[in-house]
Amino acid sequence: MSRRSFIVGSISGLTVLAVAACTESAPEPTPPMPSTRSDIPQPVAFQRTSWTSDPLATGAFSYLPVGATPEQRAVLREPVDGRIFFAGEHTADVGPGTVQGARVSGRRVATDVLQRAQPGERIAVVGAGLAGATAARILSDAGFEVVVIEGRERAGGRISTFSGDEWPFPIELGAAVIHDAGSNSLSNALAAARIETTPVEARVERRTRAGAVAAESDVAEDALLEARTWAEGQLTDLSIADALVESGAAELSDESGEGGISDADRLENYVTADLGTAAGADVDDLSAWFAQPVPVLAEGDELVTGDFQSFVAAELEGIDVLPSSHVSHITTTEHGVSLRLVRGESYSAERVVVTVPLGVLKAGTIEFEPPLPFSHRGAISALGMGLQDKVLLRFEKPFWSTDAAVWTVIDGDTDFPLWLNLLPATGEAILVGLTGGEAAQRLAEYGDQEVLDAALASLEPFLDPSLASPRPSSGVGG
Repeated sequence: MSRRSFIVGSISGLTVLAVAACTESAPEPTPPMPSTRSDIPQPVAFQRTSWTSDPLATGAFSYLPVGATPEQRAVLREPVDGRIFFAGEHTADVGPGTVQGARVSGRRVATDVLQRAQPGERIAVVGAGLAGATAARILSDAGFEVVVIEGRERAGGRISTFSGDEWPFPIELGAAVIHDAGSNSLSNALAAARIETTPVEARVERRTRAGAVAAESDVAEDALLEARTWAEGQLTDLSIADALVESGAAELSDESGEGGISDADRLENYVTADLGTAAGADVDDLSAWFAQPVPVLAEGDELVTGDFQSFVAAELEGIDVLPSSHVSHITTTEHGVSLRLVRGESYSAERVVVTVPLGVLKAGTIEFEPPLPFSHRGAISALGMGLQDKVLLRFEKPFWSTDAAVWTVIDGDTDFPLWLNLLPATGEAILVGLTGGEAAQRLAEYGDQEVLDAALASLEPFLDPSLASPRPSSGVGG
């Protein structure tokens, strides 16, 4: 759903969130991004991600759209002919869409291979992300001959670390948060590898466009719970957007309360930022039955601040890795599998572990011969690949006075509805802005300066004039 496809309409003193009309229209060319001017100071360092347009990712992480079910993740966990195995966060039964899920899937798939393979077999692993590196490490340590084939020049996949003199510590352009760190093994593994992580206090602050702090309220969360409960009683799945409207849960008052904020405003903010941007998908795509809202930051989470990518690279030490190698075909033979690269070389193995992102599978970049079973093809088609990108900004000094870690603006028409404030956790004036769904897809077409200007404009409600320095007239920092 686009930023404003929820339309506020008045019915008997109440407002409802109505889904935009479903009539098709001819596609329009992408308009130029309007020039924006902000009083926010220019950052001294700037980075942006491009997972949405990256052909080796085609998105950030998987989600469950309307009609998809968790069982389809389970289908992808099933080996094909005992030869082809799948891993990755999109196959995880615990923590799908997260790095924890990716690591769990790598350990699970290694166990599956161990149960079927004979000692000394050659195992090919396609993809050197966390899932692939985890599986490769276990299989190599078990005595198998392992080769990892990776399309990028580096290991890590959607874990991507950037270091530079303009940044006080390595910054994470991909996965950066360890959710519920106290209850998963990844946090312990990072600690054992001396990869620094930083606990966060995930307090959320919502502001109006005028900069007033909104009082805490559960009205939006309650409306979502009501809509999902209603949806569970329906014969077919429908989107969260439709469930909110058809259940009546979206019929909230549009009367302005404290700070000029209505309950309808709160719901629109919640579905745009907390649901849509966090999931990397618009809420008229998210399944009301199965899509579970996961906050981008919650109590008990940790930020990786010590080079996450090096952790993945360390898992692959001593293992044969072929970088910049794109697999185009995987053919099952009587005795094993044959893998053909785009540049023409072929490799044979007894078994293959495929850990490329769901979006790559959906794009059909790798051709399977014979074709994958209908169940697997159906699962790949049904699951969704979420689009989420971010900008990372470091400032010479903070221009804000709040110590909240998560920021969002109620009734703020912006492509960056969600911000993470790293100052309280790290002591550095660094902000991370998130964009998701349709907005992420659109922003991928714009240049750095346009994206930076849009990001700075979205931060206006958090500006403390007493702390801000005059804004330089031009240039992208960093």
